[in-house]
Amino acid sequence: MVVYFSLATFIGVVILSIVTFAATRNYLVNKATSSARDQAIANAQLVRTLVGANRVDAGEFVTDLRTQPGGYAVLHLGEENLFYAQAPLRFTQSNLPTTFVRDALAGVSGVQRVDFRGRPYEAVAIHVPAIDATYFEVFPIDDVADTLGTIRSTLVVAVLAITVVAGVLGFLFSGSVLVPLRRVTEAATTIAGGSLATRLEPEIDPDLQRLVASFNGMADAVQERIEREERFASDVSHELRSPITSLGAAVEVLKGRAEELSERNRQALDIIATQVRRFDRTVLDLLELSRLDARAGQDNQEELHLAALVERIASRHGYGSILVVSDLGSEDTVYLDRRRVERILLNLLDNARDHAGGASEILLSSDDDGNYLLIVDDNGPGIGVSERLRIFERFARGTGSRNSVGSGLGLAIVAEHALALGGRAYVDTSPSGGARFVVVIPARGTP
Repeated sequence: MVVYFSLATFIGVVILSIVTFAATRNYLVNKATSSARDQAIANAQLVRTLVGANRVDAGEFVTDLRTQPGGYAVLHLGEENLFYAQAPLRFTQSNLPTTFVRDALAGVSGVQRVDFRGRPYEAVAIHVPAIDATYFEVFPIDDVADTLGTIRSTLVVAVLAITVVAGVLGFLFSGSVLVPLRRVTEAATTIAGGSLATRLEPEIDPDLQRLVASFNGMADAVQERIEREERFASDVSHELRSPITSLGAAVEVLKGRAEELSERNRQALDIIATQVRRFDRTVLDLLELSRLDARAGQDNQEELHLAALVERIASRHGYGSILVVSDLGSEDTVYLDRRRVERILLNLLDNARDHAGGASEILLSSDDDGNYLLIVDDNGPGIGVSERLRIFERFARGTGSRNSVGSGLGLAIVAEHALALGGRAYVDTSPSGGARFVVVIPARGTP
């Protein structure tokens, strides 16, 4: 027990130390390099002005530039294909990585960490198309490395000290505390996994029995509330289906006689029709989420070829013009419920249509763990990093889609179906700058 407690504490403290070190490192590096990058950008703007006015004296301009202490600057003029180094006897473009220079000359601005004479530097490349030039500037960051070395040593000592203290505490308390706490932990984990009926067994010790009674009472209250909310959402959705259907039928009748209405009334009718369709879609999504919450129905697993299935779904629902690209070859056989894949893909395509100008491409690939990846790229502006988790929550809508149609349930349904398949859903940035929605589908060789 002492060894287990010490090991668990050691692992936790190591993880915390790594996170602390990473956060501190990012802060120090960002702080140390932000001013230098700003200086590099300012120098590039100055070079654009000076060289644009007098290209012949470009070498003198570079020599007179003010860089960070210990830094160096290099300018390349594309038309003449010449490099001008601020300190040619100490640093030139030959001291930079070849690929970094090549990409910069091709028009790709960027930042890269480099080593020069045993010291760490950060190199900045800025393409200046206005004068057909590329500006390079490097600056040392070894002072940050020294500070990080001190922090690293301190954290190592702290980890060892805390582990020893944890071992002593584990020896003192393991016999009377850890066993019942482990039972509580296991029960809480099981409940969090969806088994709401899990309860703790009664204990002989009066103090532990009070803990068991409190935990079981809390679990009863949580289960009752969750089940009540699920029933409420399901009942409300079912009750709304009939009036919505009637409203839809009435709207269709009115639309059939729209020519008899005035222009203003026709506009009002269009608004009503749009909102009824939106209401109907919201109710259907709520019903589906209720079924997912209740885990109603069994998966009808069958052997499928993922690429062919995706192409049929897209074509059947009016998205046949979207390019489907697969690098799975003949290794795309999966055993799963095609209905879940259809709901995932259709919701992603509808989301791209409603909020991002439509989907640009559907990709099928695999990751390093052998899982299949279903990817939908769209034509929108992308999703901010701060919103990438929240948009999969129910009724959550991204900043760019708050004035669009939809209920904010489509991506929540995608996430639930992905979870039911044993995978997950997340969003990234596509190469074109839009949003890239990725659904991870575990590969299963047998039904």
